[in-house]
Amino acid sequence: MSFTPLPPFELDALVKTALREDAPQGDVTTRALLDPALHAQADVVARQNLTLAGVALLHAVYRVLDPAVTVTARFEDGTTLETGQTFATLQGPSHSILGGERVALNFLQHLSGVASLTSRFRAEIRHYPTLLVDTRKTIPGLRRLEKWAVALGGGTNHRMSLSDGVLIKDNHLALLEAQGITLAEACRRARERLSRHFRTCVEVETLEHVAQALDGGADVLLLDNMTPPRVKEAVDLVKGRAHTEVSGGITLQNVREYAATGVDSISIGALTHSAPAVDISMDVRPVCSQ
Repeated sequence: MSFTPLPPFELDALVKTALREDAPQGDVTTRALLDPALHAQADVVARQNLTLAGVALLHAVYRVLDPAVTVTARFEDGTTLETGQTFATLQGPSHSILGGERVALNFLQHLSGVASLTSRFRAEIRHYPTLLVDTRKTIPGLRRLEKWAVALGGGTNHRMSLSDGVLIKDNHLALLEAQGITLAEACRRARERLSRHFRTCVEVETLEHVAQALDGGADVLLLDNMTPPRVKEAVDLVKGRAHTEVSGGITLQNVREYAATGVDSISIGALTHSAPAVDISMDVRPVCSQ
């Protein structure tokens, strides 16, 4: 499933928090140096090739800070940009444009970084039907936006929260096994106690665990930290009886090898927790006062 950006009122609340953090007592430098009547224009420019994510936040920053700033976007979120392309122009009071600059760029650089990294992974496996999936390894408070950026980059969203699906992980199993409950029994327990609209996913690390999970009726097998040859063995063992997902140690250098195993999906925490910020700048110049 894919997720849309936060509704405007939620975006506004997030932006208000960011603006308050960045200038709790206002922008003292701009206030000391520039006439409040001075108007300016700013170009927002991609300084490297990237997949754009965050135009919605650019609008939100200036909607909250000062509606007198006009934001004109030339490209939509999800667009692939080349180095040097201007994708938005601002016009309005210089105090307001400068006051929102850092917050707007922080959102744009981070979210575009997530979308751009996702796009690079997606390109590596474009010849395979394998889904590229994100995780819950996100910055607190930014999960919905980061997952939105993953979707813009061509990825697929995993569960948004612990409330959205069953995922039996190693720590669950460690506690259950101490009580004498096997992996297969854990799968059956989850299926019996929860509504059938929840798929049961279980994290497995060995072929023995794969067999046990299948015996328990698991819907999804998360093949954790397996080598590509071992993943291929697991996929052959499953024979389509469950959805197979591989996770752990996936890089741009080996993702294609994992996709070639026939696994149904590949989940990568790095899409959100390790995406490097991209280079985006805001170039400001004066215009005649209105």
